[in-house]
This record gives sequence, C-alpha cells and structure tokens, in this order.
Amino acid sequence: MTPRRLRPPGRPFGRRSLAALAAIAAGVCLLSGCQIFGVAGVIGQNIEREKKIEVLAEYDGLRSSTCAVVVITDMMVMYEHPGVVANICVNLSRRIQQNVENVQVLDPRAVLDWTHHTPGWQTMPYGRMCEELGVDRVVWVDLFEFRLNPPGNRWQWEGLASANVGVVEVDGFDPDAFAEAYDVTAAFPDVPELGRESATANQIETGLLATFVQEAAWLFYDHIEDKYPDA
Repeated sequence: MTPRRLRPPGRPFGRRSLAALAAIAAGVCLLSGCQIFGVAGVIGQNIEREKKIEVLAEYDGLRSSTCAVVVITDMMVMYEHPGVVANICVNLSRRIQQNVENVQVLDPRAVLDWTHHTPGWQTMPYGRMCEELGVDRVVWVDLFEFRLNPPGNRWQWEGLASANVGVVEVDGFDPDAFAEAYDVTAAFPDVPELGRESATANQIETGLLATFVQEAAWLFYDHIEDKYPDA
C-alpha cells in the first residue's frame, strides 16, 4: 500500500492555498450576511404591517352635548333587511355613548319610537327635528346601499354598506343644514370571491353591520386603527 504523503511539519501554505481559503471564507461570510439581512427584512416588513396608529376624530362636536342617532334608508333595503335600521341606530348610539367624552345620547328606543309615530319625519327640517327630540345634535345616517352579494351574482358573498353621515347642530350657523357631512363605506368579508356555501346570510349581514357601525362611529372620537388595513 502506498503510504499517505503528509506535508512536512512547519512548511507554510502556498499563496494559492491562502487565496483559496480567503475566497471560501469571504463567500461564507457574504452568504450568511445575505441570509441575515433577508430574515431581518421579512421581520421588519411584518412589524410594519402590524403597526397601529392613532386617528383623531373627524368631528369632535359631540363632546359635552346631547345627541340622537337617526337612520334612514329606502324601501328596498327595508324590505330585504328589515332589522338594519334598528341595528345601526342602537349600536351606533351605544358606541358614541361609550367613547365620546361627556356626551348624552338619547335612548335609541325613544328615537325609533319617534320615527314610527311621526309621519313625514324624513322631510322635517333638521332644526325642528332636534327640537322635537330634545337634543343639541342629530347624527343623520342616510343608508343608501346595503347588500350582501355582488350585483347579479347571488352565489358569492360580497357585503357592502354605504351611507352619507351628516351632523346637525341646533346652535350652529344654520340648524336646517348639516354642519359637517361624511361618506362612510364598509365591506365584509375581506375574502375575495367567497362562495355562498362558506357562510350564511345572517353571518355576512352581522359582520357587515358591525364593520359599518365601527367605521361610522370612528368619525366622532379618537381611536386606534391598523396602519395598513388592507395588508
């Protein structure tokens, strides 16, 4: 058997060997660095996507006032979703009461009773409406769209609620006009092309109402939102 040849003790490595080792070491370092930066980048992106931000109220005139929430919609929405008006009135009133400083919100049951027993209230001057309800402010929600499916396709869920939200100030410059007005739109679910077999109509309607009420209520108090809600 041919004996294994060993490098004599003390003999230095040649320049080529040192260069090769240096190249290998540099390659390992560079590879590790890329991997580290890649992982750090992914972590950084996830942290950024999950960030929350404080959003100030669009309208802060409900503080230290009395107010009522009045909801109006068309007959088609009332026919297809008979509980929507009462649900928005009750839950929007509750959110405002819980989150706006020193506000006194008229019991939504009293508001609903007033609308049921007051013919022509929909066309009543806003200032008179405030006087009849006995409040300083009226939050007027004109819900002009509320649907659970995309138009012409009942086999998918694509909930959408849209409204004009106006604020009436009885002590404002013109009590018969909105002091401020906003467009509010909410969509539910946030899953594209969700099949009809994946959820019930009641689940979609409940989720859409909750999302819409949250978006509408956020107009009136400072709150925390996702920095990137669509991420």
